[in-house]
Amino acid sequence: MKEYTKFQLALRNGQDMNEIWIAFEGNIYDVSESRMWRNGKHYEHWAGQDLTEELINAPHKDWVFGKFEIVGKLI
Repeated sequence: MKEYTKFQLALRNGQDMNEIWIAFEGNIYDVSESRMWRNGKHYEHWAGQDLTEELINAPHKDWVFGKFEIVGKLI
């Protein structure tokens, strides 16, 4: 699996590049096709970041990531 730095992840924020990626628990997910992540924002969360800590209090659990492709690992 390809590895990406936080800097490389940050470029996939839906504004600097067409890709919209987020990280959660070490995995990087491509959420580009999700209507919930248009323009790189989902409620108060921004794409291009590791959202592991932010999602502790989310109304959903990690199963929500099952519908997205893992494109790499965050190093």
